[in-house]
Amino acid sequence: MRLYQKGTPMTDISADLLAKYSTTRLPGLVLGDGFLLPDYAGGSILNLPASLCGWLGAPGLGASPLRSELAAAFGRTYKRVILILVDALALHRLQRWMDDGTAPVWSRLAQQGQLAALTSITPSTTSAALTSLWTGRSPAEHGVVGYELWLKEYGIISNMILHSPINYQNDAGSLSKAGFKPEAYLPFPTLGTHLAAHGIRSYALQHRSIIRSGLSQMFFRDVDVQGFNTPSDLWVNLRTMIEQRPNERQYLWVYTGEVDHFSHFYHPDDERTAAEFAAFSLGFERLFLDRLSPAARKDTLVLLTADHGMVATQKDPGYDVANHPGLTRLLHMMPTGEHRLMYLFTRPGQEEAVRGYYENTWPGQFEFIDPAEAMAAGLFGPGQAHPRLADRLGDMIVAARERAYLWWADKENILVGRHGGLGAEEMVVPLLAAELG
Repeated sequence: MRLYQKGTPMTDISADLLAKYSTTRLPGLVLGDGFLLPDYAGGSILNLPASLCGWLGAPGLGASPLRSELAAAFGRTYKRVILILVDALALHRLQRWMDDGTAPVWSRLAQQGQLAALTSITPSTTSAALTSLWTGRSPAEHGVVGYELWLKEYGIISNMILHSPINYQNDAGSLSKAGFKPEAYLPFPTLGTHLAAHGIRSYALQHRSIIRSGLSQMFFRDVDVQGFNTPSDLWVNLRTMIEQRPNERQYLWVYTGEVDHFSHFYHPDDERTAAEFAAFSLGFERLFLDRLSPAARKDTLVLLTADHGMVATQKDPGYDVANHPGLTRLLHMMPTGEHRLMYLFTRPGQEEAVRGYYENTWPGQFEFIDPAEAMAAGLFGPGQAHPRLADRLGDMIVAARERAYLWWADKENILVGRHGGLGAEEMVVPLLAAELG
C-alpha cells in the first residue's frame, strides 16, 4: 500500500505568516520589543474551531475562521477531520525534527499538504488554549486566563487543570467542595454539542490519567472520550474508530502531553524530548497511516498543531520569590497566572513600589501591562469579557522577556522549560494539514 500520495512539493507558508504576525499590534497597548501578540483576526488557534466546522460542513462556532491563505488549500468539506494536538510543540522544533530525521513522517506527509504558522493565545498555556479550541471562544470570554487563578467568587487560588486549591498536594477536583461545577462552567455551546447538532460525532483520545480531569469535564459534552496508555493503543484505537464506522461523519481529537512534560522537566531541546516525539510519530506512521485502508483515507483531513510552544529557562534562585521578601511585602498574596505572565494583587498604593522593585532587581527583563488596558485592547481576545475577568487579572500584569520568569510555589523549582508568556518560542505553533486520500 502506498502511504503517501504523489503530488506537488509541500507548501510551507510559515515564513510569510510569521512576517505578518510580527507586525500585529493591539490598539491602545504599547509593548516593548521581544513580544509576539496573538493574531486573533485569523492566524490564531482561536480561529481553528470555526474552520474545523467548515471542513466538516457545519456552521462556524465562536470566533472567525482561519485567514484565507491558511485555509485556501483545503476549501472543501470532508467526512472526517483528525486534529492531533501535541502539547508544547513549537513550530521551530517541529521543523527541526522534520528535517533532522527525528520524525520524518511529518515531512513526508506534508509533501501532499501545507505547513503553516499559527499564534497561540494569551496566555499561551494549556488550560486557556484547550478551552478555546473546544469552544471557539477567547480567554477573555471564557475567563480561563491562566494555570493558577484567583477565583474571588470561591475565595480560592485554583489550579485550573486539576480544579483544586493551588497548594493542595495529590488532589484533584476539590474545588467542587466550594460549589464549582466544571460541567456547568461554560455558558456557551462546546464543539462536541455543536457538531452533534449537525450530524457529526466527536471523539477525544487522550491519556487515561486525564480523561476525567476537571478541565476535560468542562468542554467534553457530547464527546465520546477514549483513554489510552501508550501511543500503541492510541493509534490502533484511532484506526479502529474510523474503520468500524465507515459512514459516520467524525471529528477526532488526539491529545498528547508528553512533549510538554519532557520539555518542562528535562529541556525543550533535550534528546529525551525529541525521542518522545519520535516514538509518538513512529506509532502514528506504522500503526495508523501504514494500515489505514484506502476507503478510510478518502475524505479525511489530518491536522497537526499545538496549544503553545516552550521557552528554555534556567533554574535561577534569583527568580525565586522566596528570596525576595521585599517584593512579597508589597503584595496581598503570591502572584497568580503564569510564571511568564503573572497577575499581581498589590497592597493599596504600592503599585509604583512594585514596579520599582522589578526594575531594580531584574532591569529590562519584565514589562508591565495595565489590566484594564489589556482588556480594552483585546490582549485576551475578542468578544464580551467574562464577568470575573477583571478580578482574575488583579492590579498589574507582568510579562517576562527572553528567559525571565518568576517562581513562587512553596517547593523546589524543578522546571527548565516554561510557557504562558508572549515570547515567539512559546507563541508560535504549527498547523500542518494534509488530505489522506
